[in-house]
Amino acid sequence: MEIAEVLKLADELIFAKTGEHIDYLQKAILEGTFQGRTYPQIAEATHSSEGHTRDIGSELWQILSKGFGEEITKRNFRAIFKKANFNNYQSTIGSDNITVNNVNICQERARSPTEPQNSQPTPKQLHIDLGDAPEIFTFFDRTSELSTLENWITRDRTRLIALLGISGIGKTTLSLSLIDQIKTQFDYVIYRSLRFSPTLDATLTNLLQIFSQPSEIPQNIETKISQLLDYLRKYRCLIVLDDVQMLFSSGQLAGQYKTGYEDYQLFFKLIAEVCHQSCLILNSWEKPREIARLSKDNHPVRCFELGSLGVAAKEILNSQKLSDEETWETLIDIYQGNPLWLELTATLIRELFGGRVAEFLQCEMPILDESLQFQLSQPFGRLTPAELAVMIHLANQPEPVGVSQFFNKIPFSPSEIVNAVRSLGNRFLLDAIEDEKITLFSLNPVMKQYVQR
Repeated sequence: MEIAEVLKLADELIFAKTGEHIDYLQKAILEGTFQGRTYPQIAEATHSSEGHTRDIGSELWQILSKGFGEEITKRNFRAIFKKANFNNYQSTIGSDNITVNNVNICQERARSPTEPQNSQPTPKQLHIDLGDAPEIFTFFDRTSELSTLENWITRDRTRLIALLGISGIGKTTLSLSLIDQIKTQFDYVIYRSLRFSPTLDATLTNLLQIFSQPSEIPQNIETKISQLLDYLRKYRCLIVLDDVQMLFSSGQLAGQYKTGYEDYQLFFKLIAEVCHQSCLILNSWEKPREIARLSKDNHPVRCFELGSLGVAAKEILNSQKLSDEETWETLIDIYQGNPLWLELTATLIRELFGGRVAEFLQCEMPILDESLQFQLSQPFGRLTPAELAVMIHLANQPEPVGVSQFFNKIPFSPSEIVNAVRSLGNRFLLDAIEDEKITLFSLNPVMKQYVQR
């Protein structure tokens, strides 16, 4: 008996009794049971709670018991399936019957999910709605990042991913490139920006219009959430919500929702905890507070912090036709491999230095183009007084320092300082270095220059 045979028969049985094919967690339970794994082990492997895994398992054994004609449990499942005569297993398409060991176990809904009657398999219809997504003209090498995200989504079945990083680092470009790479594995692919801070009610209505007619959309927000979750279970969906930081308050610690937007937190929590077959990606340059906890509670939730382009950023400088290629890595390091920062700086070099990077680097570094200063002003404009004080203190330190070295140096309590440092980390404005079991903090040259200007 091979596991492939077991899964095929189980899929037929489930489809016959429910009209639905075997889902990710049911398959994991069958495979895990076949391999002798416990519920806690299966739950850990699937990033599900043990209780939820047991509940799905219980439902699964009941379905199989009804279809098989005898009681099936986790304990006897392997033995019963091993006794089954797979040579006598028949899927009689024309008569809508499935028979195992001469016992008819399926009725009118028993139609082979892999062999449509008298026809070739119908290609899955793909619905793509990218809304107001920007057009991507160039994409610089992010092969490793794309591979990781694809594995999380298609192999690990991660339900909620936070794609994080400072403004300009390339989150939108990466997520749209990811969509292009894996879109054929989904029924629905959707991109929406939250740059204008829509309420959750407005966002849900916008999403539900993709699946149903406006007249079918309920008025109650709880019912809207429930309806969307139903669609995420029924279809394999990939949804990207960009600019999530616009849901958070200015002048508050990172990830604090604006008044009236707190229900997004519950929505994201449900996406992580409720069983479905879809994935929601959140792009943000502030880390949502609930993500840290959910990613530690065995939920299928992941955080991906997007960093420097590295040497791949040379493509940006080459596209601007800059000279002195031997100095490009120095320029990339100074501007942290941030695609937007480098594009703005490369334009400045081309316009004022004739494209000569070596001549530009003779100036006191870093030079901040006016457009770059504007980009940096956006996250800085959201800081609390304590965060600003920490940034100013770090900008004047020649070496990285530990949190305790802030105490008595700036006019805030230790609790306020600790919370400010953590919040700055969640905004990706600090560099952290582990040194002999002590975490030291500093500002990169661009940040330091911006604070000191």
